[in-house]
Amino acid sequence: MIQIISLEEQKGRFSHYPVYHGDDLGLSYSPSKSAFRIWAPTADEVQLLVYTHGCGGDECYSLMMNSDESGTWIASLPGDWKDKFYVFRALIDNVWMEEVPDPYARIVGVNGKRAMIGDLRDTDPEGWDDDKSPYFAARTDAIIYELHIRDISIAANSGIVQKGKYSGLIEKGTTCDGGLSTGLDHLKELGITHVHFLPFYDFNSLDESAMNSPQYNWGYDPLNYNAPEGSYSSNPFDGMVRIRELKEMIKTLHDNGLRVIMDVTFNHTADVYNSSFNQLVPEYYYRQTEEGELSDATACGNETASERGMMRKFILDSALYWLSEFHVDGFRFDLMAVHDITTMNLVSRELHKIKPDILLYGEGWAPGKSPLAASMRAIKSNVSSLNRIAVYGDDLRDAIRGNIFKPEEKGFVSGRPGLEDVIKFGVTACCPHPQVNYSRLLHTRMAYATYPHQSVSYCDSHDNHILWDRLAISAPDASEEQRKEMQKLALSIVLTSQGIPFLHAGSEFLRSKKRIANSYQSPDEINGIDWSLKVRNRDVFDYIKSLIWIRKKHPAFRMRTAEQIQANIRFEEHLPEGVVGYVIDGAAMRDDWRRIRVYYNGGHTLQKLFLEVKNWKLAVRNNRIASGEIIRDYIMLQPFSCNILYLEIPRQNEN
Repeated sequence: MIQIISLEEQKGRFSHYPVYHGDDLGLSYSPSKSAFRIWAPTADEVQLLVYTHGCGGDECYSLMMNSDESGTWIASLPGDWKDKFYVFRALIDNVWMEEVPDPYARIVGVNGKRAMIGDLRDTDPEGWDDDKSPYFAARTDAIIYELHIRDISIAANSGIVQKGKYSGLIEKGTTCDGGLSTGLDHLKELGITHVHFLPFYDFNSLDESAMNSPQYNWGYDPLNYNAPEGSYSSNPFDGMVRIRELKEMIKTLHDNGLRVIMDVTFNHTADVYNSSFNQLVPEYYYRQTEEGELSDATACGNETASERGMMRKFILDSALYWLSEFHVDGFRFDLMAVHDITTMNLVSRELHKIKPDILLYGEGWAPGKSPLAASMRAIKSNVSSLNRIAVYGDDLRDAIRGNIFKPEEKGFVSGRPGLEDVIKFGVTACCPHPQVNYSRLLHTRMAYATYPHQSVSYCDSHDNHILWDRLAISAPDASEEQRKEMQKLALSIVLTSQGIPFLHAGSEFLRSKKRIANSYQSPDEINGIDWSLKVRNRDVFDYIKSLIWIRKKHPAFRMRTAEQIQANIRFEEHLPEGVVGYVIDGAAMRDDWRRIRVYYNGGHTLQKLFLEVKNWKLAVRNNRIASGEIIRDYIMLQPFSCNILYLEIPRQNEN
């Protein structure tokens, strides 16, 4: 039930809704009592219904709740009700709404239709109290790896037993048919610091009861924000199992030096009319247009209203819960531009109080218009107003590969000229630099970042064509070997740019999704990682692994301030078209390499460049690790290549 009201009526009406400031919304369990509190300020009555099963059957107990402070309703059940399931039903305007778990439900049964009573302490794996995140010093030290839980293990050649499950990522020693590491061991071998998981909250699109039926979705259709998804568990009928297995996965990753980032989608819900938000407090949680219709800046049918007190509180409470209960190390906010700046900064401030080294970033854009003014929203151009929150650099992405919405368009790495300044913009992490011509950028005309940690550098992600497929579409006349060099150059740019680098799973060995652009509900044959590609493209994997090692070893690639970038990076002038070159003052960054020279040749032509200083050592020669070989007067840049040269700090006994 959605009642259409105008924007002015919304502002007046919703501003008078009370805001509850307590921390006990949802279930508070003990063996002697289960206490419930929900927020439903417009309800005339609210009923608590208890069930024996998470799906089907009649209620075994019901209780009318009592109205309490700030629009909340409370009830309690004496005794131990562990393993029972519960829902709420509100009477609003003489209509009984549908049964729903409340928005704060943390333990849910199959398909998330009913919440479950239980003690969260029973879900803690052995050693959970001693679980610690791996050491992490600065945001620009992060190397993010985006991964779907099912993708990494589901293929027959993954060598992983618990395919498509949380538990698949706790298996060690797994290998593919070629004997190379897969799963957890692959992540460790690659050397990334953070694993960004696509949504693992409880989402709507999969039938968890059909365990043996092939099903797939990315998970950007949230159902229960505070409960884990059941399809990744070994038993989705028992709400405790999914929590325990997710915690075991996170602890295992921590124990193996990897941090965990959770992808969250607070900007919309899967089902507006039947969502727990709308069944308990109609209209409140969603924005409407001037015409009184649901606003749809997300292109998903609705957008949530983060500026309203209880939605703001929900986003904060949910993030704090995942941080404290599951020990996550960061959040990626889907379509963050739908949210208001005040809410995002509040979330950042409170999370940083608990975990000072938490990593927060999101999409600084939205596909549609929102009634909330752009000046108030967490869009890319407002990133300087965001507190320790980064945004994706779509200028660099589209410069490297071509516009994501124009599949046939080439990018810098496939030979398109005129993108040199956009590459420089990415190299400088979207921070001000006197040698970047901002009039030549693609999506912006200014340096919007004030710190390098506000910029996420990337060239592909789960959205749109994966890089290898995009190169096949946009460079059909190139040979496979040429496209391989293009891919290596693309990832070289990402991993040598300032800011925070971001890799999509499998790009390090030319993963393909058979040219499917948005594979959000494609089968495992499209989405599952084919581990034979790691064997076939071992040279690409070894190269990317080495680049990651170079980045982690050399602080010159991980500057922490815009001032350092301005002072210590100098771009070479008058280079051939399609070539970007720059010198880093490594000594100023206390790097063992006192000077570093980087060249990207995105053109089809071999380029010969003379060096004003002799005896440079090569770290990377034309997309291959060079191990310090010396060059004298000039360097030859192969087409579609990266080259990294350096001069070492002289030893004390050298003249």
